[in-house]
Amino acid sequence: MDQRFSLVTLGVADTARARAFYEHLGWSGESPDGDVVFFQAGGVVVALWGRDKLAADSAVTDGGGWGGVTLAYNVASPEEVDTTLAEAERAGAVIGRPGAPSPWGGYSGVFIDLDGHPWEVAHNPGWRLADDGSVHLH
Repeated sequence: MDQRFSLVTLGVADTARARAFYEHLGWSGESPDGDVVFFQAGGVVVALWGRDKLAADSAVTDGGGWGGVTLAYNVASPEEVDTTLAEAERAGAVIGRPGAPSPWGGYSGVFIDLDGHPWEVAHNPGWRLADDGSVHLH
């Protein structure tokens, strides 16, 4: 298996509401059937699908809580962290942690989307952020 992944699917309570949230952030999605929404996010696809359907398809029992995964969005500066957090809050997100210097030498904050998925927005001066948005460890 190659060291990569292709798709992240977020289980949501209301697909139309979740789609509107991400589109408010400037994302552009498509839905082949009105049931699932796909967003091209660089070299990866992010999908929104009903939480119950995702759990059944993934052969897991949904306990209703946080799934132990936090998504991350890296940006080019601490100012961009704060701008992105404010944009998410205007779209309806809850700010879980405002932007602040981090113990690892960067600057980050967290917003929580309408379905409880946490997103860390981070500026990591030790990583290279390419023009296409891809992150490189060295």
